[in-house]
Amino acid sequence: MERDRTTLDIMTGYVEREVVTSVALLDHLPAAERERWLPQLARRSYRFVLGPGIAGVTPDAELSQRFATAITDGIGKHYPLTVNAVPGDAERFQVHLKLSDGAPLTIDMHPMYGAPLSGWLPALLAVQLVVLALCCWFAVRQATRPLHQLAQAADGLGPELQAPRLLEEGPSEVARAARAFNAMQERIALYVAERIRILAAISHDLQTPITRMRMRVDMMDDSADQDRLRQDLRELETLVKEGIAYAKTLHGTQEEARRIDPDALIDSLVCDHVDAGQEVTLRGTVGAPLVTKPQALKRILGNLVDNAVKFGGAAEVEVGREPEGRVTVAVLDRGPGIPDDQLAAVFEPFVRLETSRNRDTGGTGLGLSIVRQLAGTLGAEIVLRNRAGGGLEARLVLPG
Repeated sequence: MERDRTTLDIMTGYVEREVVTSVALLDHLPAAERERWLPQLARRSYRFVLGPGIAGVTPDAELSQRFATAITDGIGKHYPLTVNAVPGDAERFQVHLKLSDGAPLTIDMHPMYGAPLSGWLPALLAVQLVVLALCCWFAVRQATRPLHQLAQAADGLGPELQAPRLLEEGPSEVARAARAFNAMQERIALYVAERIRILAAISHDLQTPITRMRMRVDMMDDSADQDRLRQDLRELETLVKEGIAYAKTLHGTQEEARRIDPDALIDSLVCDHVDAGQEVTLRGTVGAPLVTKPQALKRILGNLVDNAVKFGGAAEVEVGREPEGRVTVAVLDRGPGIPDDQLAAVFEPFVRLETSRNRDTGGTGLGLSIVRQLAGTLGAEIVLRNRAGGGLEARLVLPG
């Protein structure tokens, strides 16, 4: 718009000067020679006609009014003139005047807007927009990269609470957020470690009085109360052992991942249960080595098989490999199953169902919590779902 406005100002001034000069030339020429000069005096936006021209009304188009005013200011001082629009063309007007000898002269105007755009200008503007978009994308990416790293660190804050510290750099707000996140991570790790130590210490210290109580019960005379006390002490001892095991899994295992033969590990686990007189069967193979923590994996599968045997009387272990490379181990039973609205809750510590899965069967509510904690250290996923026809399926999905 600025370019067109400036160009239009230059054009109106140019037309004014050219028309004044041309009219003066035609006025001084003999009448017989004027016709010959008309083509030479014509321009792209106007031409001269020796005659009265076309009558019409006053031009109302903005561009026509501007050019008409410029011509009137230039030659109206010397020659009386009239201006009218040409009917049927809003942007065309004619200026009518008479020369000194009384001959009529018409200036036929086709006003032009600013100079036409060069063909390369749209392409240049498109290139500029592309460059500007790339610069904006790069600038935004640079500014948001620390936030992306902060989100990754928050997502990667696993049960071991040993995620690397964020770099405290970048814009001041981002650096402050990184410092706050690092401090928060340290505080959480401190609180969790303290809680774990307290749980482990209490569970460990309870073993001594429990042992003394068992000795005293053994020294008592035989009675019905003696059997009940022994049962209570066994349950209490089991709860203490599970509490210690749970504290260890919360603290995170120090075991290093290594390359193992998963088929051999699972087969040995199943054989151990079969040797103990339990009905456990195995179907399928992985058929490839696996990088994982073997002791943690063995503890997870052992807990799942124990639960299946305890609540279903038998366990079926199905092993397979998904097309994308993940390893799946499913432990199935035909027990009472778990209500659908409790499938997620049973992973919480000390949560026990009010059916057969209660303390009378030896459950403490920590087995599945330990499974979930250990699965997190392996980067695995544990899912429970009820089977058609009754029973439960516990599926462990390990990264390939």
